[in-house]
Amino acid sequence: MPPWVHFPPIATDGSSLVPHDTRTKTDLSPPSPYRLLVLGTLALMQGCSQGLQNVDERVDRLLAERSLAMHAIDPPRREHRPAEELESPDQYDTEPTTANPTPDELEFTPADPNRDSSARLRAFAREEAGVDKDAEPLVLALNDAFQIAQTSGREYLTAEEDYILAAVRLLIEQHRWGPRLFNDTSLTFSGSGDDGDIRSALRVVNDLRVSQRLPYGGTVEARWVYTATEQLRATASGRYAQSSQIILSGNAPLLQGGGRTARESLIQTQRDLIYQARSFERFRRQFLVDIARDYFSLLASKAEIANQKETIRILSAQLARDIAWKDAGKIALFDVNNTRNDLLAAISALDDLVDRYATQLDRFKIRLGLDVDAPIRITNTAIDLTEPEITLDEAARRGFEFRLDLQNTRDRVIDSGRQVAIARNTILPEFNLIGSVTVPTDPDVREGGLVFDPDDLSFSAGVTFGLPLDREIERLQLRRAIIGAERARRDLDRTEDDVYVAVRAAVRAIERARSDLLLAEQRVRITMRRLEQQRIQPDRVTTQERLDTAQALLRARNARDRAETRVRTSILDYLLVTGQMRVGRDGLLEPLPGLDIKPIKIFTNTPDLDDWFVSPVDEQTRLRIKADLFAEEPPAEEPPPPDPPDDGGS
Repeated sequence: MPPWVHFPPIATDGSSLVPHDTRTKTDLSPPSPYRLLVLGTLALMQGCSQGLQNVDERVDRLLAERSLAMHAIDPPRREHRPAEELESPDQYDTEPTTANPTPDELEFTPADPNRDSSARLRAFAREEAGVDKDAEPLVLALNDAFQIAQTSGREYLTAEEDYILAAVRLLIEQHRWGPRLFNDTSLTFSGSGDDGDIRSALRVVNDLRVSQRLPYGGTVEARWVYTATEQLRATASGRYAQSSQIILSGNAPLLQGGGRTARESLIQTQRDLIYQARSFERFRRQFLVDIARDYFSLLASKAEIANQKETIRILSAQLARDIAWKDAGKIALFDVNNTRNDLLAAISALDDLVDRYATQLDRFKIRLGLDVDAPIRITNTAIDLTEPEITLDEAARRGFEFRLDLQNTRDRVIDSGRQVAIARNTILPEFNLIGSVTVPTDPDVREGGLVFDPDDLSFSAGVTFGLPLDREIERLQLRRAIIGAERARRDLDRTEDDVYVAVRAAVRAIERARSDLLLAEQRVRITMRRLEQQRIQPDRVTTQERLDTAQALLRARNARDRAETRVRTSILDYLLVTGQMRVGRDGLLEPLPGLDIKPIKIFTNTPDLDDWFVSPVDEQTRLRIKADLFAEEPPAEEPPPPDPPDDGGS
């Protein structure tokens, strides 16, 4: 067993309790590098199991501090997958498999050309919406969509991770500016021959050091270097030797790289975390508006389906009446065919609306982070928001003051100015102070242990000076920084102009949506009266007039439903672009003083989902549509004119 595996007692101050002149090679202090390696390995294993938990706690604490400082919501704690689960057995495979079969290996089944495509479309839509599935559908109101989106939405999770990564980057940079502990151990076996006599030696060097960056540039470092050597083939008196030394060193730049510019990496990462906190809060508000817009779009699609089915019902009844009037000789066949044509177009439009709704529903599931195959049902609920009373100039003032993204743009202009100062610093000459102090153990003692001898202290101090003979690259970088700062100021001007225009447009959009809604409601009432008058006096109305009325009613109803949706979304957009929207920790819109938020039912005439995919055309109407379009003989075509006589080619 090597002699350094036995240890003498050590005092609390690190000195050996064995007298210096009585120690032998078996009274070695401090612990051997072998034991240090074992202890370090055990500590590393323990640190790996506890390290990530400690990191998560520090990140959560940092995010909570930054979010609280700006009166925002910090991301909730989320459980991350263990690192082992993110690794794959194929991650080192240099030839990943590609699925690309040959044409002979593929299959293609032709469809029946006589199939009922309209019925298949409705079946596909039922399948996409999960109507026929055994699982109970998830009923989603608007507030439910808000909460799910800010819990499992992929876009939300990505924005949340960007915020977390900014905190991780700051923790990394803060750690670099704190005291950092390192330990390097080297084990070297060497040998040499002398007339066939091989002498070998085993040398162990352990370098334990701690370094610290200085606030205005430079570093200081303290090192403890421990060396142990054993001659494996030598006289007994010279087999083993051990010594150690403490080294204190440092350097400090006075010109280039010195001053506040030395802390640029720490300053920028601290500011970046603030920017990311603002961006995350801005995203939460924008995401709520996007979810509301998608939800209202689904409701509008449901209303369009209901309106289209009502139009088909009107046209079906009109077709039956027109056929009866044609049989009575009151109208011609082409009037009946006009009604048939409009009815066929309405059925085709309904199939398109149902298919579009199914696609919208699938995209909405994806945005919420739900399973695409999961059946969900969108309820006809919305929120009733108080419309603001505000001038254009006051709205613009609030946008300039409260917009978080605009605040980021302003602060980045300040960052660009700091980059100019840093670029100017690189042109300065290099002028650094350097120094070191070394305190070894007694060099006359073969086993020095921890008994350091101040009488053998050595030190050095000096300066280094570098003339700026070649600073062409640095001057070019300074010019680039100046251009970047000027560009940042122009970007700020452009952003402020965009905010000014967007805020004023948002205020006008509310009034325009309210006006459109009032006009659309009047159009619906007028068209309904027109339809009722045509029913009362059928003999005084032509077929084309009835068809025009049905289409006008459909357009008026759809315009009314779209305007009703725009009123709500325009208020949300106004709150967003002025920076006044607040989203709570539960993902719901928070009320403001004077702003009432109430859930209401809209589009109450919209049928249940299960009824949407049922064809509105009964069998009797189908027979009317498929009736012979030429029950009466079509007019005979005039014979073509005779060919001119042949004059013999003269």
